[in-house]
Amino acid sequence: MNALNFIRLMLAVSVIVWHSFPLTGNTVDWPPAHQALSLLGVDGFFAISGFLIYGSWKRNPSWWRYLAARALRIFPAFWVCLILTAFVIAPITTALVTGRTYLDVISLDNLRYVLQNAALRIFDHSIGGTPLNVPYPGYWNGSLWTLFWEFLCYLGVLAAGLLALYRFRATVPIIFGLTFIGLLATAYGPVENYWAVQGSRFGIMFAAGMLIEQYAHRIPVSWPLLGAAAAVTAASMVLPDYRAIGALPWAYLMLGLGAMLKHPRLRFENDISYGVYIYGMPVQQVLASFGLAALGVPLFSVLSILLTLPLAAASWFLLERHAMKLRPKRRAQRNVQTEVVAG
Repeated sequence: MNALNFIRLMLAVSVIVWHSFPLTGNTVDWPPAHQALSLLGVDGFFAISGFLIYGSWKRNPSWWRYLAARALRIFPAFWVCLILTAFVIAPITTALVTGRTYLDVISLDNLRYVLQNAALRIFDHSIGGTPLNVPYPGYWNGSLWTLFWEFLCYLGVLAAGLLALYRFRATVPIIFGLTFIGLLATAYGPVENYWAVQGSRFGIMFAAGMLIEQYAHRIPVSWPLLGAAAAVTAASMVLPDYRAIGALPWAYLMLGLGAMLKHPRLRFENDISYGVYIYGMPVQQVLASFGLAALGVPLFSVLSILLTLPLAAASWFLLERHAMKLRPKRRAQRNVQTEVVAG
């Protein structure tokens, strides 16, 4: 009974909006505050995931059920998105724009796009060099790369669980502390390693969600506190990396809004946010391929969102919710009553 599905949908929509700037050619040398705004959508996703996924493990610490549930949530829709992009969206768009036939634009590059990226690690963003003649060429889906880091966080929760580290209440605070140190070392220190930079960025938001979940029963939630969290997050955006101060306030704000928004219409039973996230940029690149980037950021964003929502809904109703039903079920515990017969 919460509005977290609504919050996640809004975060996914915000990613489409911020992608509209580079995809329409409106790139500027933004100050840190504006750069931070473009990161809030994905960071909010990771914070909510940390809260939910850690809670899921605590309720059902079975490695097989946990791993199967995570894989069924991520991979089926991801694979279908890769296939549709490679064999429907990209070639049809390319054929229409260039005046060639579908068969003329199909090659091994289309299959290579699917196979190289199928394990979540995105090695190739383009398909045969397309999309071309757009403000942001060579990228069909620049959103998918974060899913690799999301799944690494899932595996991190699993690893700590298998090592029985959650027996110690200090484990989750220590995890958050380590990601915080990593953030300082990469954002403010000398460390420039790609894995360290991205790992600390996504890790601190995921760990923030885990930390809030662990102490959820002690953390008060009210509108004044949410307002204070929003103010601290906004103030932190002047920093080179807002997460040094804003990670926990932003995570608290997203989760607190999910708890405080009580209107029944905001309690979405169906979660189409994942579909919005994975199909948003391909839709935008199709629009840009037909010259609609000239509409400017506001109109381009609105049109992108309106065209993405049906694809996201189809992904949920036709695939995602059915895939989730395949998750291994917990065995029902039988209540066995022992009868003592005196004779």
